[in-house]
Amino acid sequence: MSSQFGAYFDFIRIRFLTMLAYRINYYSGILIYTLNIGVYYFTWKAIYGGGGELGGFTATQMTTYVAVSWMARAFYFNNLDREISTDIRDGSIAIQFIRPYNYVIVKMMQGLGEGMFRFLMLMIPGMAISMLLFPVQLPSSLGAWAGFLIMLVFSFLINSQLNVITGLTSFFVENNEGFMRMKRVVVDLFSGLIIPISLFPSWLSNIMSYLPFQAITYLPGSVFTGRVQGTSIWSVLGIQVLWFMLLLLPMIWLYRASRQRLFVQGG
Repeated sequence: MSSQFGAYFDFIRIRFLTMLAYRINYYSGILIYTLNIGVYYFTWKAIYGGGGELGGFTATQMTTYVAVSWMARAFYFNNLDREISTDIRDGSIAIQFIRPYNYVIVKMMQGLGEGMFRFLMLMIPGMAISMLLFPVQLPSSLGAWAGFLIMLVFSFLINSQLNVITGLTSFFVENNEGFMRMKRVVVDLFSGLIIPISLFPSWLSNIMSYLPFQAITYLPGSVFTGRVQGTSIWSVLGIQVLWFMLLLLPMIWLYRASRQRLFVQGG
């Protein structure tokens, strides 16, 4: 059992080293993410004008929210859905399924290895550059830092679960390319990355509060900017934990259904 866990951790290390071989791509990624933050910063600056609040955010909080949300995306973003779809289309999934490990756990470990690389090589230096260019305000309490970092891990887990679920649908449709693109747009929009959820119409923000997407970006960003403080931090963390547990159900069901479908069709 311990050797199997060790093998899973090897997948983290291997993916990290693989990403390190192509690290030049992430230097350009820092530039792209910083440019995105700059576009949103000047847009929101024009909207705020003389100051005040918008959707419960001050101008400084909005700048901080935009910066930390985009840089957090550098950590939790991955292409597990596309990788799984490719494995299914080229047939390599059959070999993966008969190997002595759980395919879904392996993909999650590979995604974590990529996320750790992005955290060190993109998120941290990108955030440092953003702080030099824009009026970003860091949390002043250790509780906010601890809560945000823990929530960042759950952002990765929930986003990866959605990607795995999306990728496994390739077993049941001929081409899920459109579904993957739609999922990415929905996640970016409804997670609060593009527009904070508090700025949506009340009826829509109420609906979104019952969806898992807020747990990816909006809730961690609210903690980092100080909109959620004290014991409330652990309440919003509880929302993330709840969605992580709930998303396990469709992910496990799809994985088992996918194995049965593969064995039935392939013999």
